[in-house]
Amino acid sequence: MNKIDPIIAVKDISKSALWFQMVFGCKRKHGGNEFAVLEDESGEILICLHKWGEHEHPTMVDSNVIPGNGLILYYKTHKLERIFQTIKEMKYPIEEDLHINPNSTKKEFSLLDIDGYYWTITDFHNYEG
Repeated sequence: MNKIDPIIAVKDISKSALWFQMVFGCKRKHGGNEFAVLEDESGEILICLHKWGEHEHPTMVDSNVIPGNGLILYYKTHKLERIFQTIKEMKYPIEEDLHINPNSTKKEFSLLDIDGYYWTITDFHNYEG
C-alpha cells in the first residue's frame, strides 16, 4: 500500500487546526504547538500542519514565501454540499463558486484556506481515461 500524507506549513497550528475541523469535520489526533495531524471520520489522515520555521525543513523555513505556489490541494468528498454550506455559513471567501467541472463532470468549488493554500473541493469520483 502507498499513501501520501500532505504536510503544509502554517503560522498558527491551533488556529489552522480549528479551521480545518470546522470546514472538513476532521479531528485533531496528534501534535502540539509545532505539528498537528488531522484525520477524517474513518481515521484517514486529511492533512498535517507544521509550524513555519520549526525543525529546519528546507521548504518550511521562510514564512514570507507565498504558500502553495504550484500546489492545488484537490479534496474529493461525499460531503461536498455540507462543506460548501459550512463555508457559506462562515461567510468565508470562495475563490471559485460551486459549478460543474467540464473535465470531471463533477460539482466543485475552490477557496484559499486561512494560510493561503488553494483547495478545490469536489464530489468524490475515480479518475477515468
